[in-house]
Amino acid sequence: MTSLFENTDNEDILALQARLTDEDAGVRRIALIELADLEEPEGLLWLVECLARDPSAEVRAEAARLLEAWEDAPVVAALCQALTDSSPTVQAAAAQSLSLLKSEAAGRLILPWVAHAEVGVRVAAFRALRELRLGDAAPAALDALADPEASVRREAVGVLGWLKHLDALPALARLASDDPDSEVRRAATGALGLASDEQVLPALRQALRDPAWAVREEAATTLGKVGHADAGPALIDALEDDYWQVRLRATRSLGRLRYAQALPALIETLGHRISNLRKEAALALGELHDPGAIAPLQAARDDADPEVRKAVRIALAQLQ
Repeated sequence: MTSLFENTDNEDILALQARLTDEDAGVRRIALIELADLEEPEGLLWLVECLARDPSAEVRAEAARLLEAWEDAPVVAALCQALTDSSPTVQAAAAQSLSLLKSEAAGRLILPWVAHAEVGVRVAAFRALRELRLGDAAPAALDALADPEASVRREAVGVLGWLKHLDALPALARLASDDPDSEVRRAATGALGLASDEQVLPALRQALRDPAWAVREEAATTLGKVGHADAGPALIDALEDDYWQVRLRATRSLGRLRYAQALPALIETLGHRISNLRKEAALALGELHDPGAIAPLQAARDDADPEVRKAVRIALAQLQ
């Protein structure tokens, strides 16, 4: 790893040579940080070399972290290869750096890795692809919905959700209802909100009765995003959920839907012992634009919680 110094006349890089090649891994790691601060192309190549070949996992992990801001093809390729490193710390650092990439060109280099034999590599590759919104990733993500590993299925759902891939709706609906992993069901339930489509309502209603409260919470949120009044009765039922988090999201969604039939249930929620629920109920009542909410809201103007009082004022202003 001395070729860099044989081929450069950059004085700043040459000044770091002794420490970059020091036997002490801690010294090399600090020198790498200083090298990266120079932002020189030659230094970038050294970082790539260190990621691939340095004997210390600590140094390799630092190289992976320092490469996060670079989207050059050799860097992306090296980070992908580092997902197979023998050190979990290096793998995690490489996965994090890959997840921060922004270019479609980088996404195309990452895409082949979603078919890797190692679960962690597939997970990291899909996670990195998620926010890139690379259309070419959709077929692979659809295939991965049947991956035997729940962690891979979750990340594939995320890719399809960010892509707003409408062709995935039937498969996502099946996952939301039937996947054995509650986190996959939760992710799929959230992804069903990618479009206002009536075909997702049955799956969302079923998710609102899921054994896992986090899935029910996601379903209550997504039903408000989908924006169909037909979801109203199921959301009113969800106001009786054993978990206040589900009731809160259902309250919020009823307000978003402006579901008039929810007036009595929301007025009742306005008196709940949990202040966050009272706050959401007040805001939802304001969104209903129903004069029947005025008197209950006026009665709540002296609520003990200042956030509730603020929500009441907002709601009353909407009703005047």
